[in-house]
Amino acid sequence: MSVEIRDERFRQVVGDDAQLEQLATGFIFTEGAMWNAKAKELVFSDMPGDIVRKWSVAEGVTTFRQPSNKQNGHYFDLEGRLISCAHASSDVTREEHDGSITVLASHYGGKELNSPNDVIVKSDGAIYFSDPTYGRMDGFGLLREQDMDFQGVYRIDPVSGEVSLLASDFGQPNGLTFSLDEKQLFINDTDHGHIRVFDVSDDGSISGGEVWAVPEGSGDGGCDGMKLDSEGYIYCTGPGGIHVYAPDTTALGVIQVPEVTANFTWGDDDLKSLYITASTSLYRTRVNVPGPQYS
Repeated sequence: MSVEIRDERFRQVVGDDAQLEQLATGFIFTEGAMWNAKAKELVFSDMPGDIVRKWSVAEGVTTFRQPSNKQNGHYFDLEGRLISCAHASSDVTREEHDGSITVLASHYGGKELNSPNDVIVKSDGAIYFSDPTYGRMDGFGLLREQDMDFQGVYRIDPVSGEVSLLASDFGQPNGLTFSLDEKQLFINDTDHGHIRVFDVSDDGSISGGEVWAVPEGSGDGGCDGMKLDSEGYIYCTGPGGIHVYAPDTTALGVIQVPEVTANFTWGDDDLKSLYITASTSLYRTRVNVPGPQYS
């Protein structure tokens, strides 16, 4: 068995098992998985290698962006443009349709951001991103002093482009995802090993922030990548692999992965293939409930 079932609902969401297929290996540390439905290819990062790669059935692994400023998380905006978080340059960028790069955020309050890590886009076009300090550490980024005295989560306004601070009371904010109705924002904290939930106001600001769940279990790994499937079940990396939660906070089970898992996304035509970035490798498995359409 490559799963740990804690609640019978896991079987209907994921399945009775989750056979892992290793698609590629030999990387340093993989991250930032995002499926491009139009191109039928996966975009993913290898931060310490300073490279963003693509994978497809037709071509296997190819180079997409090198050097990449040690980019981590990616997401497609409403126009299908790729939004990326860079550790080494401490910014959030957008690749335009002509291939040019636009910097969307690099500073707040006159100070350089820590190292934007993960990013999502709301249905109104607003961009939300986490800003821990991992990109200021050697290997995962560029070793340098921190300008900020906190680790926060930010919003980029879709009209003005203004960068606003949403919350700053994190150890290391990391993965984030909206509820299906976008009235709640889930943000995990790698340092504290938990998932928090915030209420989202009409103006895009957030409030609350109580602990929603704590991924627990055997094995290495912690809170990092986090996404919601098309029925509202939350997937979050944690000890031993990927932990799956029902909207009522019930821990349904764990998709066990043999390497420390950093991120994942759904792909293929039916969006039922779960692509997993785990340390040195890229894996794929099948699930029952499809993921959302990102591009």
